[in-house]
Amino acid sequence: MSFVDVVKEDDPTNNVPDTIYSKIGLQLHRRDNHPLGILKNTIYDYFDKSFPGQFVKFDDLCPLVSTKQNFDDVLVPADHVSRSYNDTYYVDSQTVLRCHTSAHQAELLREGHRHFLVIGDVYRRDSIDSTHYPVFHQMEGFRVFSPDDWSGSGMDGTAYAATDLKKTLEGLATHLFGAVEMRWVDTYFPFTNPSFELEIYFQGDWLEVLGCGVTEQEILKSNGRTDHVAWAFGLGLERLAMVLFDIPDIRLFWSNDQRFTSQFSKGKLGVKFKPFSKFPPCYKDMSFWINDEFTENNLCEVVRGIAGDLVEEVKLIDNFTNKKGMTSHCYRIAYRSMERSLTDEEINDMQWNVREEVKSKLRVELR
Repeated sequence: MSFVDVVKEDDPTNNVPDTIYSKIGLQLHRRDNHPLGILKNTIYDYFDKSFPGQFVKFDDLCPLVSTKQNFDDVLVPADHVSRSYNDTYYVDSQTVLRCHTSAHQAELLREGHRHFLVIGDVYRRDSIDSTHYPVFHQMEGFRVFSPDDWSGSGMDGTAYAATDLKKTLEGLATHLFGAVEMRWVDTYFPFTNPSFELEIYFQGDWLEVLGCGVTEQEILKSNGRTDHVAWAFGLGLERLAMVLFDIPDIRLFWSNDQRFTSQFSKGKLGVKFKPFSKFPPCYKDMSFWINDEFTENNLCEVVRGIAGDLVEEVKLIDNFTNKKGMTSHCYRIAYRSMERSLTDEEINDMQWNVREEVKSKLRVELR
């Protein structure tokens, strides 16, 4: 049985819908003429030139991982929101579609790798708008140092790793964006300490490029690297590709329309996307009394299950609580195709189906 078949298994805890199932195995990041593949290869070029022969690359690791790999191995707390069925796609109670490429850190360390890049599709239940999609692509970088590396530097291991990390990633940002102003922002991640975000000043705005940090010692010790230090970074390919290629909507990455795919070619980073459709969105509002179990992610999943990539945004536009303590939400759904004009009839059909499904699946009372 292939891992794709496993995802379809009828387990009571399985919350992977057909819209997500259909994306598994498409591997946009392995297509050299696709914006995500072009970006991936450009980052590969940087690491090949900066660290010849050092970084091993993995872009075909199975997205089906255990909860231990996805959460425990990277020190995600037991009560962390990301473990909930509202945020993560579970195949069964012990198996998930990975939420991040960090899920492979521990196994690669145990296999003896010291320098590696992991690229792959990752899955998160999420809101619907132009920059969020429940399947996206990440790249993880990892570099291990032994005491010999920092012994003569006058720094301790953590300071040495942090200095090397910042130098490496500033070089990567310059490689991708040219000579831009940069700044480092302190942040928090469960698996690194200290942790940073790198921002660049690009097209008149500060843009977050990636998150990174010095790996928590517990991760190294658990995987046979006592007395070592390491750094790790993670970046979202879509986020950077949207900026570099001027792609206005994250749904376009999944388009098979030749008017999209023909605009990109291997090795050509930063070719500006020329929009081929200016079809207007169609808005439909829906109001209902919510219950205690209601979440916006569940609503978005229902809408996406019916409208697929024809839904552009689901937005809360009004809410109030009446004297009886019942809370009402009003959501505005924007329907728009990237490729053609939608008819009133198909939009009305979709909206009717959305209302019926919301009523039956989310058990809310429509107003």
